[in-house]
Amino acid sequence: MVSGVYSLAELQQLLQTSPELWRPMVFTNGCFDLLHAGHVRYLQRARQLGQSLVVGLNSDRSVAEIKPHRLGQPPRPIVPQEQRAEVLAALKSVDGVVIFDDPTAKTLIESLQPDIYVKGGDYQLNTLPEASVVKSYGGKIELIQVEIPSSTTAMINRIIQFQGG
Repeated sequence: MVSGVYSLAELQQLLQTSPELWRPMVFTNGCFDLLHAGHVRYLQRARQLGQSLVVGLNSDRSVAEIKPHRLGQPPRPIVPQEQRAEVLAALKSVDGVVIFDDPTAKTLIESLQPDIYVKGGDYQLNTLPEASVVKSYGGKIELIQVEIPSSTTAMINRIIQFQGG
């Protein structure tokens, strides 16, 4: 087991036995397939909002579901979930990573009830699938502006273009 990567049950146990180390807890989620500076800055900003930062990481199966294979591109994810989780957990700003198998983090959020749910500023509250769950238990939602506009898809396209040219 990699340090900082938890099952949902393990994380719930830690929250119950040592809430002072975790609360207020900030939570975010995503694929984090090819980690880049935009991800790092986003996670650093999220971490500043609370006592701890937990990242819900889409499993390989859920990434494949929400990022369908496109002609001329490799299937997603590029990096397997265990490796993505290990890299995220090694970041100073991240206190815990939990892998989840659903296309959205609704169930995970219901279980953990983070104090603050964070997403990038490219999202809007009215289009955020998890917003209703967070509001249902009185959690707060923060949208963080993207400092470095970068995307994994754009990185993949650049590599493919370079290889073709």
